[in-house]
Amino acid sequence: MSESLDDIQMDGANLYREDVFSDRRVGTIQRLTPVTANGDNDPSRPVRFLGQASLMTPGGSLPISFEIEADSLEAAVEQFGARAGEAVQDTLNQLQEMRREAASGLVIPGQGGGMGGAPGGGFGGPGGGIQLP
Repeated sequence: MSESLDDIQMDGANLYREDVFSDRRVGTIQRLTPVTANGDNDPSRPVRFLGQASLMTPGGSLPISFEIEADSLEAAVEQFGARAGEAVQDTLNQLQEMRREAASGLVIPGQGGGMGGAPGGGFGGPGGGIQLP
């Protein structure tokens, strides 16, 4: 960590008030209203909306967060489903890629590339055991 704990400070010029809206079924929308350091609304910066939903997986609930480009809560509610679907698909694509990377990094003794199956090439006989580089 390059910063010490004494260096951690809030950025008073980049503060937001958070309001959370939920239908208690599908997810939540956060409305981030920019405010000044004294808590007054800051009209020089745009209001932002963030959506949150959960994807159920065999390992449990996976939280999904995504930005919603909207100029009102009503518009954010209308866009929630489409943006959530895109975020879920992006997450599934990332998980697939992680699985592919993990699978391509596996080294299975006795499976090509090594010398485990060659006479005298490894310990433990053909198809397994310790392999020599």
